[in-house]
Amino acid sequence: MSDGVERWVFGYGSLMWRPGFEFVERTAATLHGRRRAFCIYSVHHRGTYERPGLVLGLAPGGAVRGMAYRVAEADWPAVYDYLREREQPTETYVEARRFVRLATGRRVECLVFLSDAEHPQWAGALSLERQADLITGAVGLSGPNEDYLRDLVAHLRQEGIVDRSMERLLALVEGRLGA
Repeated sequence: MSDGVERWVFGYGSLMWRPGFEFVERTAATLHGRRRAFCIYSVHHRGTYERPGLVLGLAPGGAVRGMAYRVAEADWPAVYDYLREREQPTETYVEARRFVRLATGRRVECLVFLSDAEHPQWAGALSLERQADLITGAVGLSGPNEDYLRDLVAHLRQEGIVDRSMERLLALVEGRLGA
């Protein structure tokens, strides 16, 4: 690394199980001051303008466990371009640098995409019941919204992460689907 700076990316949703980029290291990490939340209306990937769904964002408050990826300096420009394209199709996130605590206890600065509370797709702090209403039956270019929630909870479980609000939300959605 020419400037001595390490390049890290923090993932809290699908980046955890489907990063889509080359990395040198992957490790569990915690970001304080933000929480995983279905707080963004999805009008492309998991819903439509007529029937919006919800996707994850990092809402203010709490802490979130996820994954940090260290990217080789030589790969950084391509990874950064990929992430901007992937995470910013409708500019619903604010690109930021935040410190996370790795599983080893070390603190590193990561590229993070925070929810933009000023964006028209910002859903804010919806009740779990309202989230379940929006997720159940919504379908977008990437498929049914409930599949996204199921994938999230399954992958969180695989990583040993218990996210009680996501577990409760899934139970509500499954109940609405009659599963």
